[in-house]
Amino acid sequence: MKYALCQLVRLVDMNDEILKEHIFDHGDVETPQPVIGATVVTYQLGLKEFEVVYDRREGKTSRSKIIDMEINLLGDANVTRVFLEPVKLIVGQHDVGMV
Repeated sequence: MKYALCQLVRLVDMNDEILKEHIFDHGDVETPQPVIGATVVTYQLGLKEFEVVYDRREGKTSRSKIIDMEINLLGDANVTRVFLEPVKLIVGQHDVGMV
């Protein structure tokens, strides 16, 4: 079955004030049914200006737990959204630069 991996990303300033919340789509994967509490290894997330991107520099991996699964009976029944634990990115500290 196909699963869409998603993650809530909060962009904050240096004073921890939320500037923007964004659902980052890691893409679709075909795998046996994931379990809440399982760990997913991906690239770390970073910022290129205010856009959330993968930080593909060497050694920049991240482990996130699955916290929720959403089955939308109103839409495409073949895709289930799997949510990873949220991350917080600080503008100015999580800049990836020109990768």
